[in-house]
This record gives sequence, structure tokens and C-alpha cells, in this order.
Amino acid sequence: MLFGANLVVVLATILGYLSPLIGPSTIWPLAFFGLGMPYLLLLNVIFALYWIFRRRAWFVISLVVLAMGYSTIPKYIQFNFSNKELSPNSFKVMSFNVRVFDLYMWTKEKSARNLIFDFLEKEDPDVLCLQEFYNRDEQLKNYEFKTLDTLVKILSAKNYHVHYTTTLRETDHWGLITFSKFPIENKGVVPFENQGDNASIFTDINVHGEILRVYNNHLASIKLENRDYKIMKTINDQDYSNIFNKSLSLLEKVKNGFIKRSLQADLIQKSISYSPYPVVVCGDFNDSPTSYIYNTIKGNLIDTYISSGSGLGRTYIGEFPSFRIDYILADSSLESSSYSTHAVELSDHHPVSVKLNWK
Repeated sequence: MLFGANLVVVLATILGYLSPLIGPSTIWPLAFFGLGMPYLLLLNVIFALYWIFRRRAWFVISLVVLAMGYSTIPKYIQFNFSNKELSPNSFKVMSFNVRVFDLYMWTKEKSARNLIFDFLEKEDPDVLCLQEFYNRDEQLKNYEFKTLDTLVKILSAKNYHVHYTTTLRETDHWGLITFSKFPIENKGVVPFENQGDNASIFTDINVHGEILRVYNNHLASIKLENRDYKIMKTINDQDYSNIFNKSLSLLEKVKNGFIKRSLQADLIQKSISYSPYPVVVCGDFNDSPTSYIYNTIKGNLIDTYISSGSGLGRTYIGEFPSFRIDYILADSSLESSSYSTHAVELSDHHPVSVKLNWK
């Protein structure tokens, strides 16, 4: 029975290796195996150690599968203990899904928005990409939420490119924003079909005399509702009674999210391929490093977590299983240093940052 279970895990792992290569719109079940890749890799390690302890040659099967995916493991854990010194002209890039600055009091922390402001002011990035940005033009019943004015005031990066995907009452805006200390030469949007609250924008920035195109992305989420979070909490609490039908509904949402993101990723990759300038790609991809979405957008770019990060790369900290879903990818003409997944918990995402420099 154990050997049979080992074979099932091996097969699932091989299917997971295929998930970055085949789009969910073609074969969607593969995306689920890619999503579970870190757990599958861990199970293979456990099986290999078990068979070694039992002195059975069957350990070779899991070892071979692990060797097949040797390039997958660094996407989840890194051991870069030294960072190269970059020139004084290096610049710091940060990406942060701020979850509308806790507008709806999810954290139950009244000062969450001010704590985000304090964090951003202290970190003082040269280029800052924010997802799930929210701004209100007018004061409402003594409750002021003019985030844009505040950020321009406290940040050194005062140039900005804002794109709103949703506007209500002509005063409340939701979307993406990119701030820069450097001059902004041009702005653009990657058009999505059925955009909703997702978007991809690019900003051409003059960094020390060279033009750099910075992409800021927020790809389709699963659109979880309160009942879905309750299902996840039930699963996390290991109470599996009476949740079968509810789980099927949740899996359908996950499947639809995979397909929608894959179409968005194709459009972003196409825009990147036409860029006349070197690019940096930031944002919340809402998918793991062993996904078609990540693999498509990354292309030949450098994943700065792999090149200069250390430790586990987990960025999502909500009820759903935690993965690295926030990224900073850079052109090969740039070198990276001091990648950081910041430990602050002011949103359901950890912010990430890296220092870059022209080679």
C-alpha cells in the first residue's frame, strides 16, 4: 500500500512538472498538480527517506523524480547568504498588494492604513508598485481616505502612474499605481478582455539615463467569498465532515481562476516581447512558481528571489494555502541584490523588494 501511494505521488509530481508548459485553457487539471508542487516534493523526500530507512531499493523512484525537477526546488526555498555590493547607482524596487489599505477593516486593526504608510515611508523605495490600491477624492463624514495625496507627500518617489479599474460614486477608485523617484517618460496599459478589477500597466522610467519599462500586474484572483474562507478554515482545522459539495464549488472557482489568469499572462508576455526597452515585471500573479502563468510571464527574465533571495519565498498569508505569488522579475541586463520578503502583516500579502543595477 505504501509503495502504491509512493507511485501515485510520483505520477502527480510528474504531472506537476508539466503544468508550467501547458496552459489551463488547454488542460486545466494540470494546474492543480502545479499548485500542490511543494507538498508533492516534500512527500517524495519523505518516501525516499522511508525506503532508505527500510533498506528498500524503492527509494530510487522518488530520488529520480526529485532529480528530474531539480530546477523547481529553488523557486520555493533559497540559501543566498551573501549579497554582492552594487554601485551607488543601484535602485530599490518594491511590490506590495496593500488590500485597499484595509478599507474594510479585515485586520481589525484601526491603525493598519497608517502602519502601511509608515512602512512605505521607512523603506523609501525608488520604484514602488502597489496592487489593490484605493483612493477617495473627497472626505466622507469626517473619515478621510486620500491615500494618493498622503503617499505623494510622504514618499521620495513622487512621480506616479495610476490606473483605476473600478470607480464608484465618481469619488471612490480601485486599481493599480506605480511610483517612481525617476522621471516617467511614458505610460500604458495591457488591455485585458473582461478586465474586472484586474489589470497590467507599464511605465517607462528614465533610470540614470537609461529607459526601463516597469510592469505592474494584478492578475485574476479566485474571487473567494465568506463561505469559501469558512470552507478553507474547516479544511485547515482538519474537519472534513459535510464539506464535499462545498469543496467542489471552491475547486470550480480555482479552476476558473487558472484559466482566466493564463489568458491574461499570454497578453502580458506579448506586451513584454514588443517592449523596446529592458523590463522589470512586478506584481501579484495570484499563482505559484510552478504555474503556466509564472512560466509564461517570466520567459527569459530573471526571478530576483532566485538570484538574490534567501529562505522560504511565501508571500500570501491568507486562509488559502500559502505560496509565493508576488514577484519581481528583471531583465538580464540588470543585476540584483538584497531581495527581501518583508515580515510585516499589514495585508494578506507580504511586500517584496530588491535592489537592481545596470550591469
